[in-house]
Amino acid sequence: MAKRISVISLLLLLTVRGFSQTGGDNVYEFLNLTQSGLVSSLGGTNVSLTESSLNLVWTNPALLYRSMSGNAALNFTNYLAGVNYGMALYSHASGKSAVIAGGVSYLNYGSFTEADETGTITGSFSASESSLALIYALRLDSLFSVGVNFKPVISQLERYNSFGFAFDLGAAWHNPGNFLSAGLAVRNLGLQLTSYAGESKAGLPLEVIAGFSARLRHAPFRFSLTLRHLELFDLTHNYDGSGGENKTGMKDITEKILRHVVTGVEIIPHRNLWLSVGYNHQRRSELQSDIKASGTGFSWGFGINASVIRIEFGRASYHLAGASNNISVIFIPDRMFKKQQP
Repeated sequence: MAKRISVISLLLLLTVRGFSQTGGDNVYEFLNLTQSGLVSSLGGTNVSLTESSLNLVWTNPALLYRSMSGNAALNFTNYLAGVNYGMALYSHASGKSAVIAGGVSYLNYGSFTEADETGTITGSFSASESSLALIYALRLDSLFSVGVNFKPVISQLERYNSFGFAFDLGAAWHNPGNFLSAGLAVRNLGLQLTSYAGESKAGLPLEVIAGFSARLRHAPFRFSLTLRHLELFDLTHNYDGSGGENKTGMKDITEKILRHVVTGVEIIPHRNLWLSVGYNHQRRSELQSDIKASGTGFSWGFGINASVIRIEFGRASYHLAGASNNISVIFIPDRMFKKQQP
């Protein structure tokens, strides 16, 4: 049987998990990729922003509000090594306090060369993964809301397929009078229903995230602080040159704490314009080059608001070798395509 030698490169991509988690022990790592241009510009993760961006519900389903009813979101990301991914969402109000949304996310790994054991090229193959998003959010009162996102998953790597499902559970608090908001999300609870080639079923990339956002009352700034992977204290991984175990011991407690932290700042000079920068310490610590750290771990972006459309752009630096570019468009189809009354 021909050996798919390029699968090695593919499996390496699968272990990346958005470059924010040590190891690669889980399936469906693409579920943790950043879809929103705004979130990408703020370090890659946010569960607390109460912004008129439908994309925020991908990370925390409790951020789905009635003000987003009738909104549609289209996202595309030019990732690394020729990999592209994206997401589409649409929301609709249900009853007096509930909102529902649905959509699909995908990851396309591109085309790979197929060769036999002698190196003779025999053809090519592709690989991709996708997930549905079925979101339900409920407003409990003027301050609190909760939400759930059910995500059936299909993964196709060459001729190998796997099916599974995941749940995201979220809670959000928003005090508009004090310009404060907070959020908590438990992401990717679920199971792999069928494995790729009869191997043992693997776990999903579970993650617990909490965050806080505050906007200054008399200045055009909003700050966000997000803590990732609260289910695991030590995110460090030191390579000893032979693939050995972690060798962190009791040293550098501060470094272990900082690896959970993602920070972001938005400058909002006008309600129709914002600029943003972010910093992801885990990303910088793991991917900076020994020769030059450069902008690894930093991100930036901007956004433009109009009456019926919102455009977001975010660029995140992962390594000297490359960065991701996220483009998001959120619009209201009914208003854009509504016929003018005579």
